Parts: sequence; C-alpha cells; structure tokens
Amino acid sequence: RPISKVLIWGRSIEKAQQVVDSVKIEGVSINTISTIEEGMQLTDIISCATLSPTALVFGKDLKPGQHLDMIGAYKPDMREMDDEVLAKAEVYVDNMEGATKETGDLAIPIANGTFKIEDIKADLFELAQGKKEVSRSPEAITCFKSVGHALEDLAEATLAYEKSESR
Repeated sequence: RPISKVLIWGRSIEKAQQVVDSVKIEGVSINTISTIEEGMQLTDIISCATLSPTALVFGKDLKPGQHLDMIGAYKPDMREMDDEVLAKAEVYVDNMEGATKETGDLAIPIANGTFKIEDIKADLFELAQGKKEVSRSPEAITCFKSVGHALEDLAEATLAYEKSESR
C-alpha cells in the first residue's frame, strides 16, 4: 500500500513526539495523535509493538479493510489486542508453534476457548512455501501476529549484509 501519512501514539505524548522528530521520510507526513482510538479510526494499517500486560487494540474500534501488525507482547502474560480482534480478523502468524504458545495475544484466548489454533489462516513458512496464500477482500480485516523468530532475524541480517557488501 502506498503510505503517505503516519500517525504515532504512545502513552507518553512526549516520547511519541520524539519518534516523530527523529524520523523523516520524503513524501510522508508523520504526526502524533492524542488517543489510540483516534488513530484506529483514521488508519488503514495499525502497527503495535508493546510490552503491555493488557490489550491496547480493541476489536470494537476496528473498521473494514484494516490490517494489523502486532509485533510486541511476546510473552504468555502480555496482550496487545483483545479477543474481539481475533474474532473479526483473518489471523496470520510468523511461526505457528511459537505464536500459539509464547504470546498472550493467542495463548490466552486459546486457553479460554475464544480462539482456536485452526482459526489461524497460515504462518510465514506456509506462505513462503506456497502451501497457502493470502486471498484478501477489500473489506477484510487482517492481522499478522509475530512473536519473533530466529529465521526473521537471520533474514534481516542477511539483507543488511548484502546491502552493505553492494556499497
């Protein structure tokens, strides 16, 4: 998706402003917002990276067509999103085994029966191998939940190395 506007929210508006001040991307407007709910109504893509023990993103605030990248809450007692997000979204994960056990975003709803492992559409391995594909309608809400995987770190390190070698 072409990105022309980025909104930053944080529990500390001062820290959110520091992020805005430190990032400059040509052709992209970057600003802070005062509430996360305000941002959810204004955006198509929501990226969340938090260590919060309680959900900050709620299904009641989602709108058709949004995509969520949930890359924090990597421990079983952490939550970035509530169960209603999972009920509304097509869920994809980085690694099936890790994501279903290591993050409270999935482990808690699986344990309490509000979400099933079978509800996960695919993981990155299945997508990369062509075993499954993302077929997304314009009004679908999609969610990618990552807990971090060593292969992702290796891919990033390889890309960084290859770029530095080409210079």
